[in-house]
Amino acid sequence: MILRKLTSTALQAAEYYPVVTITGPRQSGKTTLCRSTWPDRPYVSLEPLDVRSWATEDPRSFIEHHLDGAIIDEVQHAPGLMSYLQDEVDRDPAPGRFVLTGSQNLALMEGVSQSLAGRAAVLQLLPPDLEELRRFPDPPTDLWTTLWTGAYPRIHDRGVPAGRWLSDYVTTYVQRDVRQVLAVGDLLAFDRFVRLVAGRTGQLLNLSGLGGDAGVSHNTARSWLSVLETGFLVQRLPAWLPNVRKRLTRSPKLHLLDSGLACNLLGIGEPEQLRTHPLRGPIFESWAVSELLKARLNAGLDPCLFHYREPRGPEVDVLLDEVRRLVLVETRSGSTFSASFLRGLRTLEERLSSDPRPRRRVLLLGGGPAQRREGTDVLPWDSVGRILSEP
Repeated sequence: MILRKLTSTALQAAEYYPVVTITGPRQSGKTTLCRSTWPDRPYVSLEPLDVRSWATEDPRSFIEHHLDGAIIDEVQHAPGLMSYLQDEVDRDPAPGRFVLTGSQNLALMEGVSQSLAGRAAVLQLLPPDLEELRRFPDPPTDLWTTLWTGAYPRIHDRGVPAGRWLSDYVTTYVQRDVRQVLAVGDLLAFDRFVRLVAGRTGQLLNLSGLGGDAGVSHNTARSWLSVLETGFLVQRLPAWLPNVRKRLTRSPKLHLLDSGLACNLLGIGEPEQLRTHPLRGPIFESWAVSELLKARLNAGLDPCLFHYREPRGPEVDVLLDEVRRLVLVETRSGSTFSASFLRGLRTLEERLSSDPRPRRRVLLLGGGPAQRREGTDVLPWDSVGRILSEP
């Protein structure tokens, strides 16, 4: 077990809200975090069918049994419980009484938005970031092993072979969670769809093309992609434009949030195979996006992350758009610096010349020393944590 960065954010939220809700993918460490953060709080999981039946069929009795507060795990299994929790925390709004966890984002968020709006802090816990991974006894030290292994904590905590664990994770996810979230009749077709999504990580989302390759309709592809988002497996990175309304008309970029899972779905059997794989660049880009997203979520902040792309022109992989600053990030999986890598960053800098906010340009490489080139901070991959932590 390692100390997670979200711990301090969760404790702070518990000082103000009667309910703290922590969502995230299965096996990201939600239960461990909650039980270690509130060790004296009663813990109840809604995974067992008898406990789930109690919470769904007699929610008043369930809550009365936990009036002093509790950690309620996998609460998405009893969405109707939210309304009764609302009534209880309105009666006694003492901060930090209930801690809820859930591994299905949309199902849980619907209940929170309808019943616990203004009463619950909503936080997201993804698998550990690079700095957290280094807290395990024997973390990977090189780029390709880090990307190939991924960040799910059980792999690092218990020494389970990454390839075996990730294969089992995919099987369990497709066989169990997909059926709970959406009535997918053909699981083999959905499994093929998931692998096609992995092959498009770090690329612009084209639902028609994705659906066509998977042999399903555009609407089915949209629905199935929402299932992957519900389970926190993928993230759409919106396009950035100065005109906010126009952002919605541009294609987002699609990113798998765990590089190890992407490698497993693509059949990449070992780190050395990834080193020469044609998708090593997009996988590295998605890993960097995931690290930046984790930094924002661990601090309890909105992502505010975008990508920038001009038609038949330059592009920038990530743009952090905050009220107080802009951070422009380009990624390259190679270790050797080239001035051409800065072209997109320079172009976007010119487009932003009228914006008064401070700006920082960063080029993240797959290796090499940290350096300063043409007003841009060039950082090696293992310094990814410095991108948003430094001004």
